[in-house]
Amino acid sequence: MPEPHDQLRSLFQEAASTGQARARFAPVSLVTRRGERMRRRRIATLAVGACLVFAGTGAAAAALLPGTPGTSVPAVTPSPSKPTLTPTPVPTSPRSTSTGTGAPDPGRSSTGAPTTAPPRTGQDTSGASSAPTVGAPPASTDPPSTDPPSTAPPR
Repeated sequence: MPEPHDQLRSLFQEAASTGQARARFAPVSLVTRRGERMRRRRIATLAVGACLVFAGTGAAAAALLPGTPGTSVPAVTPSPSKPTLTPTPVPTSPRSTSTGTGAPDPGRSSTGAPTTAPPRTGQDTSGASSAPTVGAPPASTDPPSTDPPSTAPPR
């Protein structure tokens, strides 16, 4: 059965006919601008996504590649503590063993006292002297050994 006259339905029909009468097409320039704006947004989104994928892949590859250093060394390495130089006692008695030839051992005088080289009179052109100077600390702080030299090969 047909519906009796419904006021709400008639109001909606009247609003629809008014809207259709007033409707116009949008200008072409407006439609073109909207399309360009959407296109630029899509391209920017794709570029950002590609950069994120590329950066993520590079970071993952760098983290997973073998041979990468796990820890880094400091930029400045600390210097080792300087050992204190303690004077070594010099033996006061001459050596009791002699070769029997009467010739003094190298580096020793006939009395057994250590000998030193005389100071150089000429100037070295390199600025550094290879010979020890008088008053310079000894190269080794170990006391001289009284044991006979070993015939074993060096280790």
